[in-house]
Amino acid sequence: MNGPTVFDKEMGLDHAEFHRTIANALGTDAFERRDDGVTLTEAGRRLEISLGPEGERKIALLRIPVTRVTLTFSEYSEDEIDAAVKRFDMTFKKGGV
Repeated sequence: MNGPTVFDKEMGLDHAEFHRTIANALGTDAFERRDDGVTLTEAGRRLEISLGPEGERKIALLRIPVTRVTLTFSEYSEDEIDAAVKRFDMTFKKGGV
């Protein structure tokens, strides 16, 4: 493996919602929790999820929380990364197609 694989996402959530939902997204609660994210270390692999500052997107009178989320995978295979990102995205999906 050639170094970590990094994904940056802008997500419609705040830090509290992230922390309420992350165990489902990871499929485990065996991770280290921090105010600005989580770290999952298992079987020689490491997933670091970092949260940027909370923001807000305004659409007419609607206000939506927004947070930049960075997922950094170390020692994961491509298939493991694909599966983890798919589970993460499906867990945090709020609607639409």
